Amino acid sequence: MLQEESDLSLIIAQIVQKLKGSNLYSQLERQAWASLQRPEIKLESLKEDIKEFFKISGWEKKLQNAVYSELSVFPLPSHPAAPPEHLKEPLVYMRKAQGSWEKRILKSLNSMCTELSIPLARKRPVGEQKELLNKWNEMGTDEPDLSLFRPVYAPKDFLEVLINLRNPNYENGDSLSFRTHLGLIQVPLKVKDIPELGALGRSASNKVINKKQNMGPRKQDPNQREGEFPRNDSKEKFQDKGCTTGLKHNNPRLEQEKECFVELGLNIGQLGIDDSTQVPPELFENEHVRIGQKVLAEQDSAAAQQYIRQGSPTALRAELWALILNISSQPEDVLYYEQLKTNVIQHDLLVDSLIYKDVKLTASNDDYYFVFEDYLYQVLLCFSRDTSVLSHFAFNSASPPKSYIRGKLGLEEYAVFYPPNGVIPFHGFSMYVAPLCFLYHEPSKLYQIFREMYVRFFFRLHSISSHPSGIVSLCLLFETLLQTYLPQLFYHLREIGAQPLRISFKWMVRAFSGYLATDQLLLLWDRILGYNSLEILAVLAAAVFAFRAVNLMEVTSLAAAEAVLADLSTLKVMPLLQIFLFATVT
Repeated sequence: MLQEESDLSLIIAQIVQKLKGSNLYSQLERQAWASLQRPEIKLESLKEDIKEFFKISGWEKKLQNAVYSELSVFPLPSHPAAPPEHLKEPLVYMRKAQGSWEKRILKSLNSMCTELSIPLARKRPVGEQKELLNKWNEMGTDEPDLSLFRPVYAPKDFLEVLINLRNPNYENGDSLSFRTHLGLIQVPLKVKDIPELGALGRSASNKVINKKQNMGPRKQDPNQREGEFPRNDSKEKFQDKGCTTGLKHNNPRLEQEKECFVELGLNIGQLGIDDSTQVPPELFENEHVRIGQKVLAEQDSAAAQQYIRQGSPTALRAELWALILNISSQPEDVLYYEQLKTNVIQHDLLVDSLIYKDVKLTASNDDYYFVFEDYLYQVLLCFSRDTSVLSHFAFNSASPPKSYIRGKLGLEEYAVFYPPNGVIPFHGFSMYVAPLCFLYHEPSKLYQIFREMYVRFFFRLHSISSHPSGIVSLCLLFETLLQTYLPQLFYHLREIGAQPLRISFKWMVRAFSGYLATDQLLLLWDRILGYNSLEILAVLAAAVFAFRAVNLMEVTSLAAAEAVLADLSTLKVMPLLQIFLFATVT
């Protein structure tokens, strides 16, 4: 008990310290001073009166949202005597593997720099600055020669690193392990835990849950037997196609997943299912929209996060995501974006060409996202200059790369982070931004949302760590789900040399961006924000294999398996997740 109180005190102290350096703190301070002029503020009850003023004026809610936002990204609890590197990653072999991977990335970047005789950074001539400024909003029309540039690495390169990852202190001995000998990921991690602080999302907004309980469960078909699907056309269509072939759900592992994603249950309304044309809107959609509008009126981040677990109405999604991420476009935020833009205009970085190349190879060739090419350049070029992103390395297993001023190699006082944000883009990186362009059309707001999404979630998809939402845990969770619930399919694919992870890895690294239809992708990202976890990516990847199980059992090669799973654009996310997690096969 004393230890818990001590941990809580430490967390509070750290959050208070961080908020003291924020713009919100100075705003609260100004408001407090201004309130002293109000007649209702009495000297004898000064503290209580100012608290009441903050509550009435809405500043208390803004402070609550800021605290909740900090808790959402706060590192998992650790021993108070643990060294700083343990906050980044508690397992030594993971830290070493990440360090080795970073050296490979830097070697690739430096070799490209040497081969092309291009400096890492240079100041643009005045004429070039003016030209770039004039075409800032139409950079997609520019066709620079990028033929000599190549992505620093691709997801398949990263997968090979993860496959070779081993814990030197872990020895199987003579006892055969089903997971160890069949799956590609062979590290002993517990993959079923949701981060402890993620549980705050379940308890912080009970008022919204209570409101939703008044809606009652879905109307049950009188002919429906216990354990069957409700009579819902979309579910029946998926079931008829053999989605659940060979799926066995009487296993405690899946029960843990069910508990984590209880709001996705069959008897709970979901956008992505219950807003289809076959379902009358008065049964769920109208009431869900009304509650969403009330959540926005309350401006409560915790309530918004709980609400969005059932999906966000299209018209409210942009505001709800901004509320959950605690993003509000203040004049100083717009000014900060303009400063980043100025840095882009003034200086040319080698990573700019990597960004251009990636956008040209991915988003520009995508039927959904090619129209946002200009936005992608603007956001990603500014992102590469944003030094505020460096703060996330305090709880990221990765470390920002360093470069040295020419002639001062090895002297730490002449070292600078390169790129300034510490993040080297890889093949597919621009697809983290592309779906957000459907929601936000003002560049500075779009930029803020992407930056917050990256430092909360996306960085975990390309760094080696033991975090439950890290890519290693997601791969292990995916393989465990398939081996446990679809053992015949998993064994068959393994025997023909088509390990499932080799196919699904690229989906998870990109958070399915570029693979699902945009409306389905946004429904999936709703749940990522709602649960403050990326674990649902692994669950969906396993559900896709379950859905295509019948066809996959007939393939005889990796190429054939990839062909079966080549097009995910017709899939419906929510029916797949519900069937995989909650359907019972007898």
